[in-house]
Amino acid sequence: MSGITRWTLVLGVLVLAGIVAVLPTLRDENSAAPGASGGSNTDSGALAAARQDARLPDCPGAPGASDGAGRSRTSGPGSGPAVVPRLRDVEARCLADGERIDVGAALAGRTTLVNLWATWCGPCRDELPVLDAYASSDEAVGVLAVQVDSGELEGLELLAELGVRLPAVHDGEGRGPIRSALRAPQALPASYVITSDGQIRLIENPRVFSRVEQVRKAVRAYGGSS
Repeated sequence: MSGITRWTLVLGVLVLAGIVAVLPTLRDENSAAPGASGGSNTDSGALAAARQDARLPDCPGAPGASDGAGRSRTSGPGSGPAVVPRLRDVEARCLADGERIDVGAALAGRTTLVNLWATWCGPCRDELPVLDAYASSDEAVGVLAVQVDSGELEGLELLAELGVRLPAVHDGEGRGPIRSALRAPQALPASYVITSDGQIRLIENPRVFSRVEQVRKAVRAYGGSS
C-alpha cells in the first residue's frame, strides 16, 4: 500500500468519526427546535392558555360532567346500551382538558345532538352559537361539539371568540375516527341525533341551524325527546 493510499484511508476514518460524533448533537438540536415532532413547551403553554380562555365544560363521561347547561349527564341503570355500537372503541381528545375519552361509552344510554364543525367552515361559525343557546334552553338534550379537520389550538380560540361553552372534543386534523365512524359527509357542518338506544341519525333538514327552534324541532323529528 502506497503512502498516499494509506493517508487517504486515515483521513477517511477521521472524517467518518467526526460525523458520528456530531450526529447526536444534531438530533438533540432538532428535538428541541420549535415545531419539532412531539411538540414543544411553547405549544403546550399555548394550548393550556387557550383551554383556560375557552372555559369549556367537562366532556361526557367525565366524573360530574354536565351537558353544558349545568345538568348532570350521568345515565341511570338500564337506561340504554353500555356503548353506542357504531362508536365502539372510538376515542377523541376532550378540548376542555386534553384528556382522551371513549366516545361510544360516553354517549351511551342518553340522547345527544352531535355536531361536526371546523374552524375554516363559515356556516359552522354561525351555527355554533345557536347550538350553545339551544343547549342552555329548557328541555334540551345534551350537545357535543366535535371539531374536525382543523387544529386544536385554533378550535379553542374560535370557541372562546364566539363565547360558545359546549362540551367539545377534537377529532384530529384529518378525517378522524368519529367522522369516519359516522360516515360523515364532506360538507360541514353536519349534525346527528344519537338516541338513548344507540341509533344514529344524520339531520338532513335543515343541514344548518339558524334558530334554536329549528334545533328543537329537528331533535324531535330525528328521534330525540326535546
